[in-house]
Amino acid sequence: MFLFESIPWYSAAMWVVVVAVLIGLSELTRASKKAGIALFIVLPIILTIFVWPTTAAHGSATGSWFHWVKVYSALAGCIGFMALRYIPRFARNRYWLMFPAAILAINILEAVIRDFEVYSLNGIVDGVMMVGGPWNIMNGVAGILNIVTICGWAGIYISTSRRGARTMIWPDMLWFWIIAYDLWNFAYVYNAVGDHAFYAGAALLVACTIPAFFITKGSWLQHRAQTLAFWMMFTMAVPAFVGTSTFAVGSTHDPRALYTMSALSLVANVAVLVYQVRRIVTHRKNPLTDELFTDLAAYRRTIEANPPATHEGAEPRVAATVA
Repeated sequence: MFLFESIPWYSAAMWVVVVAVLIGLSELTRASKKAGIALFIVLPIILTIFVWPTTAAHGSATGSWFHWVKVYSALAGCIGFMALRYIPRFARNRYWLMFPAAILAINILEAVIRDFEVYSLNGIVDGVMMVGGPWNIMNGVAGILNIVTICGWAGIYISTSRRGARTMIWPDMLWFWIIAYDLWNFAYVYNAVGDHAFYAGAALLVACTIPAFFITKGSWLQHRAQTLAFWMMFTMAVPAFVGTSTFAVGSTHDPRALYTMSALSLVANVAVLVYQVRRIVTHRKNPLTDELFTDLAAYRRTIEANPPATHEGAEPRVAATVA
């Protein structure tokens, strides 16, 4: 294999199980406030006190600063998004609507810093094989572009399904930005923790992209935060799963593969930047306050598929508002 060493059938089957479990848990916490409180507040407190100090101690495969920062930033995103979903005055507050964009940018920045750090690392570091090189710089730049192209946060709103599930919808976060993010993030995981990338890269990204594309359009960021939080909590509690278990799949650590993934990531994010700059100029948009893609069919479909939550003082959000 180009990216990975041999993938036995049982590892492929486990990959499917991981994707299915992550999607299931994310859907559960989307549908139930009690489940969200239990899994994003109560469970992490228990793990922080009784489990992670041992399983994710310094020197373990999940004992680096990055893993500890990442798990809490992902959980902060989940809790903040729950506040937006369940407290109406937050969803109506323009400053609170900045939070999803801010926490997303912070999460990307964490990985960018780590990519630059890994550039100078080679050999076994914290129990993980590192192969640093120019690919880390290429992908770090792609991550910065991915932050720059975050847009349309002012259009975020809360939708209520027929069954009562409350979902944070970001209509301006369309498929091309998500694909560029997925390529960047997979390249980051492959660069920095290549032996974990089969699950922490591919499976984890598929688990948030499938629901956003095929279950609830516009919900990508909510699913991304939730699946990332679940995955980080699990791997910090059971680090052997991706490292030494029967189901582990190792990276080839081939510089050609590292170059290829980082190049794809960089090209995709440059393309999104060029496209956004063109729209900003031709449509005279302010990228800090305006939604950029209100005239696109994908934007319309997102609005039409997700009726806004009903609460006193809520502003109507319907497809007719699309320019």
